[in-house]
Amino acid sequence: MQKEIRGLLAALLGALICYALSLLFLSDPHSRALAAVFFLLFLWTNEALPLGVVSLLPIVLFPALGLLDTAKTAANYANGIVFLFLGGFMLSIAVEKTELHRLFARKLLTLFPPTPKGAIFALASASAILSAFLSNTTTALLLLPLAHFLASQNALKARLALAIAFGSSIGGILTPIGTPPNLILIGFLHQHALSAPHFIGWIAMMLPLATAMVLALAFILSINTSGLTVTYQISVFSPASNDQKRLGAMIAALGAMLLLNNWVGLDERALILFFGLLMFFPKIGFLEWRESKEIPYDIFFLMGAGFALADLFNESKFAELIAQSLTALTGQSDLVVMIAMIAAISVIGLALNNTTKASIAYPIVFSIAQSAQADATLFLLAAAATASFSFILPTSTPPNAVALSSKAVTIREMIAYGSLMTLVGALLVILCAFFYWRWF
Repeated sequence: MQKEIRGLLAALLGALICYALSLLFLSDPHSRALAAVFFLLFLWTNEALPLGVVSLLPIVLFPALGLLDTAKTAANYANGIVFLFLGGFMLSIAVEKTELHRLFARKLLTLFPPTPKGAIFALASASAILSAFLSNTTTALLLLPLAHFLASQNALKARLALAIAFGSSIGGILTPIGTPPNLILIGFLHQHALSAPHFIGWIAMMLPLATAMVLALAFILSINTSGLTVTYQISVFSPASNDQKRLGAMIAALGAMLLLNNWVGLDERALILFFGLLMFFPKIGFLEWRESKEIPYDIFFLMGAGFALADLFNESKFAELIAQSLTALTGQSDLVVMIAMIAAISVIGLALNNTTKASIAYPIVFSIAQSAQADATLFLLAAAATASFSFILPTSTPPNAVALSSKAVTIREMIAYGSLMTLVGALLVILCAFFYWRWF
């Protein structure tokens, strides 16, 4: 109890200090918003309060500070992505109940050494490949049971969960349909009469970056794994049961519908929720309602808090402040401007999901590139890749929240590994932009 009280007091004191210092160079509303964000991030990190409690605080905190009214803040907790999560977790529980993940593990891990490093590389690769064509959230939800199945030690479970989460964010950059920032970028390029890479050309441009990121991810997560062991044995697998075949066919049908959805235009959130609810239908599904208790509802509150932070970020006009700061650099070299741009997008990513981040960043980046007389397309591609590399906080992108739901990953671990991956990603994006993408 003493630890929790100290954590609360430290968060409150830190927020007050943040507010006082911010007043030296920001307005009072901006300072209050920054202090509120700091307070929430501090509590998420030191775990002084349960995750779900901290995640619900914005509904009280933002109106009390005059930042957002209660109705506007609370509406973020009913965002459509929350229901996508709900359907995905229902499917994930069905996968675990039928042990379908065992079959997938057998197929996947026979291609890699039966070691912690092999398992990490296998899951990072699998999630990256799947998320190139499917939603990164769906990919993370469907693969997460493997993290529990392949490891009994929390240290290895955490690394496997992070390999899935980070890998799905990396794989999204590989195709134009892999993640919303890519689709938004293509629309933005067409809107401003700039040539957009075609499907194969996009893959050719992004494949080296995605491959290098997956290799870096596997290497970083494999450090100090000598004392860890995977728990699966290929020899103990039995043939697929009827339930496993049926669930596998349903998931394959969902995957096909999600792929076709780029042309059909169905609502992905409703589609995944529908398939999740099918898991409870008699003679069709595999679950009973009592098993819904296994769904980590605190993660839904966390996602709602993330959307509330994004709303606060927009309302407080932080993006305009960042744009003004970057515009002052337009007299510098392209390299300096791009480094500043990537750093700014990475900072924005602490409070915004990748879709919102991309929507805010592209007009700013385009304006800065024009002012600096730089290649706008090159800068926008770098911004798109950076927007997808959201690794630091569970509120940054849904796959991170999925990893946190495994209960094996702590926010501190996510910040530590995620910060390192963000730095690696920034460096690789700069290298690709200046030494590879220019040739396209």
